[in-house]
Amino acid sequence: MKLKTRLIIAFLIIILVPVLLFGIVFFGFTHYQISAIERNYGVPISYENMSDSMQVIGKTTQDIFEELKDQAEAEPQRFLDKKYLQDINERLGQKHSFLLVRKDGELYYNGSGQDVAALFNELPVFRRFMSAVDGGSYIGRGVQAFVKQLDLDLENADVSVFLVSSVREIISQTRRLLRDLILSVVVILVFTAFLMIVWIYTGIHTPLQKLSEATHRVKEEDFDFELEAKGHDEISELFRDFDDMRQRLKDLDEEKKAFDRQSKELISNISHDLKTPITAVKGYVEGIMDGVADTPEKMDRYIRTIYIKANDMDRLINELTFYSKIDTNRIPYNFNKLDVAEYFDDCAEEVGLEMRERNIVFSYINTVEIGTLIIADAEQLKRVINNIIGNSVKYMDKAKQYVQLRVMDIGDFIQVEIEDNGKGIPNKDIAAIFDRFYRTDQSRNSAQGGSGIGLSIVKKIIEDHGGRIWATSKVGEGTVMHFEIRKYQEAVYE
Repeated sequence: MKLKTRLIIAFLIIILVPVLLFGIVFFGFTHYQISAIERNYGVPISYENMSDSMQVIGKTTQDIFEELKDQAEAEPQRFLDKKYLQDINERLGQKHSFLLVRKDGELYYNGSGQDVAALFNELPVFRRFMSAVDGGSYIGRGVQAFVKQLDLDLENADVSVFLVSSVREIISQTRRLLRDLILSVVVILVFTAFLMIVWIYTGIHTPLQKLSEATHRVKEEDFDFELEAKGHDEISELFRDFDDMRQRLKDLDEEKKAFDRQSKELISNISHDLKTPITAVKGYVEGIMDGVADTPEKMDRYIRTIYIKANDMDRLINELTFYSKIDTNRIPYNFNKLDVAEYFDDCAEEVGLEMRERNIVFSYINTVEIGTLIIADAEQLKRVINNIIGNSVKYMDKAKQYVQLRVMDIGDFIQVEIEDNGKGIPNKDIAAIFDRFYRTDQSRNSAQGGSGIGLSIVKKIIEDHGGRIWATSKVGEGTVMHFEIRKYQEAVYE
């Protein structure tokens, strides 16, 4: 929710919610009190006559008063029968009222069960005729009672019958209503304030607190968290922007760590790879200097070995140079039409000489028709073959070693396969061997050397030629490297 919208809603809530809730509470309490009065006094109450409490009290005993009037006309002597008076008083008790009877100025019957001297002294005087004050009269001072009077002029006595209703009870209920309304106003205001505090706290303060914690974690270079933004308000947009920044910083940090790790690994591998041939060259040169190579055959073997080791170092330096160009996408390609048969015949001849020097059996099969062409960079494609074969030779583990180069026609592509009988590659590693710096066995590879970038260079070159490369292998039997390059076809115009 937008901050502006949130403030407008907060303003409306502060005004409308207390008014609405107070209205609901007011009608609820008054309805409850009216229902309570109707239950206690047995008269229907409305909001109109609720304001006239005397009218309400008068109605509560009106039915009994009408009955007494009828009885006074029919059989007035019954008002001296205390059993009859007791029955009437019990009915009045259900309406929070009681019966008083005065005879010849003296208290004849007291239905309240309490001292009514103060009330008795305030009662209206006897009238010398039969009368009924239907409306009743209110007696204030300390009594606070509503009295209906029925005067009877009997032959032998003056009798006044009073229906007394306590005003204190109705006033008490009114006071409770007022108290409840005041309490409800306080509760509504407190509730509204609490609601606004919680809403503002969760809507503004809590997100800012989360953002502050996230900023602190970024400051400490801890990027392994996520700020969830579910809405479309300003704070949610800020969360999304911050989380995007965090993700970019995390990616940069991971790339930096990976680069540092790979750089250290590369330096270690290169140092090992350079140290091995340099040590060999130094050893053979010292042998020549010390006269160990005292025959032409030994001298020729020493020189050839030095030449091979120098080639290894040259190849390694070339890989490093090429690796730097891969990272900047500045590989110098020189694409030309190549005759597949001629090109791979030359490659096989060159590779065969090197394999013989290493006492490795090398075979070559080319089933592609003469005149088949591809568009390729001759130098970079030769780098692919040399890197694959060099990698195969590095992991030979058998007494009799062989490498076979096969070139086949598979329709629109030529497919090249280089097979060896090395130790093979486990299935779990086969998909990752073309990743940069990946080596299947760290301990064995560190002993045998290898920068870990040879096959990644191969993959890059083949993909830049529009081809693809993959490997199949069986542990203990050997590995076959496959790559495809599309054949060149002249465009035909009709």
